[in-house]
Amino acid sequence: MNRFDYAREDIGNLVLLEHVNLTMPDQRVATAFFVSGLGLTRDPYLNTGVTNMWINVGRSQLHLPHGEAQRLRGHVGLILGERDALLKRLRDIQPVLSDTAFAWTEAEDRVQVTCPWGNRYDCLDPRAGIDLGIAYVQLDVPPGRAHAIAAFYRDMFDATVQTNDTRAVIDIGSHQQLVYAETPAANPHYDGHHIQIYVADFSRPYARLAERGLTYGEEAHQYRFRQIIDPANGEPCFELEHEIRSLRHPLYARPLVNRNPEHSTRNFVANEASRRGAF
Repeated sequence: MNRFDYAREDIGNLVLLEHVNLTMPDQRVATAFFVSGLGLTRDPYLNTGVTNMWINVGRSQLHLPHGEAQRLRGHVGLILGERDALLKRLRDIQPVLSDTAFAWTEAEDRVQVTCPWGNRYDCLDPRAGIDLGIAYVQLDVPPGRAHAIAAFYRDMFDATVQTNDTRAVIDIGSHQQLVYAETPAANPHYDGHHIQIYVADFSRPYARLAERGLTYGEEAHQYRFRQIIDPANGEPCFELEHEIRSLRHPLYARPLVNRNPEHSTRNFVANEASRRGAF
């Protein structure tokens, strides 16, 4: 008899939360925050000009096109490595960002960092050998919506989902989650920010969404939707553009450069691995 619980190895249809897209008005300020402060790496191969910048976070990215600052209705959970090094970097960039919304607060298991435009990033302590990646995106939704949202991802995408009284947690791959948390303070205004997810079963979720008139932006390897509905009655629950890609998309599993932010001209070691435990 097999002594392993192989069911624990199963992964639902959602494979990878690849990027979060938020427009921002100033690349210099964004570089100070995301690269110098958080210690992340700008993608050296794609969107290297002045109208967009892609920031690598392990196997995932933050996409930051130029435009009026967008506000995520929630926050992003990042794993960034050792806390002391992060805090030093945040202190170092504070003078550069003194006229912005930049701030941070330490908690028991994370550093809550606010970016120059008011978006919050929970910088989590390393876990189980993982020290770099997007762990979750949490969205604030009005009371009474979590269970319907959970049913939407379960019915449309065959996703693995957990719920409690006020939260829906959608598993993505082995280490990521999309979390919908009920709160009376949920912001009803949606400014067009989006997320992108790779899925293993690409066609059947599309057929289910298209049958309800929810899809748009169809291309060879991707489509989009933005309305999350209650599958029982069709009532809208939340608005968030999802860019859904198949595993045949040419960008899937593209190797991403992730530097070690602790390397400098004084301590650089040739051929040393830049990042370990990324996801």
